[in-house]
Amino acid sequence: MRYKRIVSSLLAAGLLAAVTLTGCGAPDEETVLNKDVVKVGCKNDVPNFGLMNVDTREFEGFEIDVAREVCKRIYGDNVKIEFEAVTAKTRGPLLETGELDMVAATFTITDERKETYNFTQPYYTDHVKLMVKKSAGFTDFKSMDGKTIGVSQSATTEQSLQEAADEAGISLKFSEYSSYPEIKAALDSGRVDCFSVDGSILSGYLNNSMMLLPDEFAPQEYGITIAKRNTKLAAKADEAISEMKKDGELEKIMERWGLTQ
Repeated sequence: MRYKRIVSSLLAAGLLAAVTLTGCGAPDEETVLNKDVVKVGCKNDVPNFGLMNVDTREFEGFEIDVAREVCKRIYGDNVKIEFEAVTAKTRGPLLETGELDMVAATFTITDERKETYNFTQPYYTDHVKLMVKKSAGFTDFKSMDGKTIGVSQSATTEQSLQEAADEAGISLKFSEYSSYPEIKAALDSGRVDCFSVDGSILSGYLNNSMMLLPDEFAPQEYGITIAKRNTKLAAKADEAISEMKKDGELEKIMERWGLTQ
């Protein structure tokens, strides 16, 4: 009898734990599709793409407007959207835990990432570029031989540049940072020789003392990113991007933020 009571207690505890874990998990797909409030991850350090307006305390930029339009086409005009700042390192985990429903944050589509996340078709295409001090005397990619490149954590930049360096027969060193302002500060102080990321991002950090080298690498296609489990939401988001391309809305948003393809 005592043995049976112990077994019964363990089974009950196990069932309770399972219920608890299920309740704490990410919301199911139907719940995500019928939300009144949609949570979207965005950048807060990329001028023209995602940045908080210091006066209004609202996020602004190309990707903010793209995400708003996508959400309206999925959920209706009255949907409430809550934006949350993410980095290249945090955006994936926040999707996986269900804290975010989708991400529009210069998230480059790759075959490897497709194994973990759902991506829409690209809404913007860019290339990796290099920003250096004018006074440093660098002229092109090969002149960076032996120098240190500042890159963002968990971004595709380092891999793209390493492949290009191997092909060009030069050596590079890399230093990773958690945000773009940190990389820019490292370049200003001389801790790195170059700030490298997608060209559209670099353009927001250019000033009279900086320049972009002429080289460009690895096309970077940005897609709205959604957790792998939410296939229906991903399909609807992809359909929304497709419609925005056809009816001209995507191009209008690009023009609003001074972007070209």
